[in-house]
Amino acid sequence: MVWCQLASGLPASKPSQEISLSAKTQDFLKLASYIILPQERKVLLQLRMNNEQEIFIESFWRQRDPTPGTPQNEYRDELLRRFQHVNKFFSRGTSREGWLTDKGRIYMILGEPASKHDFSGRMGIVPCEVWYYYGDKEKNLPAYFGLVFFQRRGSGEPRLYDPVSDGIPSLLLSTGNLPFDDYLALYERLKELVPDLAPVALSIIPGEIPYNFTPSPRESILLADILDSPKKDINPGYASHFLDYKGMVSTEYMTNFVDHTACVDVIQNPATGLLFLNFSLVPKTLSFDYFAPTDQYFCNLQLNASLRQGESVIFQYSKEFPVYFAPSESDRIKANGISIEDSFPVIEGSYQLVVLLQNSVGKEFTVLEQDIVISASQGRPRLFGPVVGYGLKEFDRGIHLPYKVLDKKLLIDPSLTFAVRESPSFLFSVTDITESDWRAGRVEVTVTGSKHGLAPFETITLPLNAQPFGSTLYFIQTISDGTLPSDYYVLEVVLRNGSGQELDKKKVQFIVSPNENVPHPIAQTKMARIANPSPLYVILATQSEKTGQEEDAEAWYERAHDSNPLGRKELVQYSRFLIRIGKPEKSMSLIENIKDESAFRFDYVLIKGLAKMAMGKTEEAVECFLEGNRIYNSDTLLLNSLGTCYLKLGQKDNAEAALRASLRLNPEQEDVKKLITEIEKKCP
Repeated sequence: MVWCQLASGLPASKPSQEISLSAKTQDFLKLASYIILPQERKVLLQLRMNNEQEIFIESFWRQRDPTPGTPQNEYRDELLRRFQHVNKFFSRGTSREGWLTDKGRIYMILGEPASKHDFSGRMGIVPCEVWYYYGDKEKNLPAYFGLVFFQRRGSGEPRLYDPVSDGIPSLLLSTGNLPFDDYLALYERLKELVPDLAPVALSIIPGEIPYNFTPSPRESILLADILDSPKKDINPGYASHFLDYKGMVSTEYMTNFVDHTACVDVIQNPATGLLFLNFSLVPKTLSFDYFAPTDQYFCNLQLNASLRQGESVIFQYSKEFPVYFAPSESDRIKANGISIEDSFPVIEGSYQLVVLLQNSVGKEFTVLEQDIVISASQGRPRLFGPVVGYGLKEFDRGIHLPYKVLDKKLLIDPSLTFAVRESPSFLFSVTDITESDWRAGRVEVTVTGSKHGLAPFETITLPLNAQPFGSTLYFIQTISDGTLPSDYYVLEVVLRNGSGQELDKKKVQFIVSPNENVPHPIAQTKMARIANPSPLYVILATQSEKTGQEEDAEAWYERAHDSNPLGRKELVQYSRFLIRIGKPEKSMSLIENIKDESAFRFDYVLIKGLAKMAMGKTEEAVECFLEGNRIYNSDTLLLNSLGTCYLKLGQKDNAEAALRASLRLNPEQEDVKKLITEIEKKCP
């Protein structure tokens, strides 16, 4: 076993990353050496700033705090006590610190034994000691077990005994003429010498005799479980999130990562025909504060959602979700939890959704990360969904909400667990349907439980022509009527044409609990009316632009502009885009709409200058840039453009002055540095 070899040898030299750590962090790694997860160690070694290391260490202990609501961390205090104990008592007779010995390792992991039995000085055997423990079944440990420490060949540092790799011969001073593979005879020999030691020499579970007295590999598994027991039930997600979001999340939040459940689904909106990315995020813990003037508990949740492709952020937005409730609702809120639901339009493609949720009360945060693939239709009908919820609620058709189609909103629980008396509901849509498939096609829905083998518990056939023809058809159904027995289920939806050919297939899993009641999170969302779809088109234009789909981006901008007059910010965004794709004349025409808007005068002259610059009207562009710089003199795009124009006009001193002003604002502009160097070479 590898761990025995490590325990018996001298401590390996430290990796170079650990040598560069502060003394305080190195002391922490000693203390936490047997409980730290590989992912946690990896993240810690990547942190270069001492304050970042200290904040991470605080986060590490917080993940293991048995009483997080109190200032004391009993687990950390106990581990420190153990560390001091082993270094005081187990370093005797060895050149190593006590925490590096086998006894020190077990004491650090399991603490003080329930009892000890010392067999040192007994005839016929090497010095031995057995530590007995009561195990934690939740950590996959035996209810009661004994660990043997022995001195190989009667001397040296006590080592942890493994019934498989060491075996009974290592405990005997002499085996006589007994062969090493005569396990029964060796056991009887040890039992004759020391009856109390023999049972734990065969198995760490006293009295458990392996088949034919042959050492079982199960013993090595049990020992591995014991050594790994402090690492059970620790979610290392907080560590990777610490590394990913230490620049985005303020340090006061970084020690308070909380886990979550979540679901993400793509649903086509009937009112606009657009695809919406819907998500529901449920933090597993939330802190609340009390506001005495209104006799209410509250928390304020800040959501930051982004859609990414690799390192590029192609769309991002923020929202606040203030939550208030009366003291009488406290028990229900704590039992059910709170879900944050939201949605936004999305174009086809492959992305990573990142949702950061921060609670200003308690300084907590959680992060949802999920890969999303929205395939293009390629002219074939396709399914979106199915999505399963624990019920339906009616709303006005003109209202947009996450997980809502037509006049019904699906009530979502990301755990996908429902009470036995509930009737789960589901929704899905069929898009890009042709009229011929609509006339003869159908959807087959089957609900199959794990206890029923391949036989579906329920089958529903839905003809497509039961609904009025349209390019998208929506289906909202309820499964049975509170008659689903407790089980694990798969709901599968198959789309077929008139000849029975399968066009698309999707499925989702859910659980029906045997409990009469299952608490579901209380949804927090924002209601909206989509009377003006123009902002939605701008979102899709932004996503298309960021993914390099310029033709699609221009089409979305045009659609947004034609459907309703663009807002001022959106108009500026559209105008800049037109310049980037080589249409400065169109940009010039568009930007005239904000000519007399004093609040947007800077944007007007900047875009006008960029357009004139692109059209080769350099002197006119300079006039625009100079006016813009008088309004706001700290815009690097304007200063760089002004410097470039001056250079074209042969005014090298003015060009260098503008570029150096830009570089003072942002010293990381390598292109600007290069340009200044070229100017200096030409003008020594």
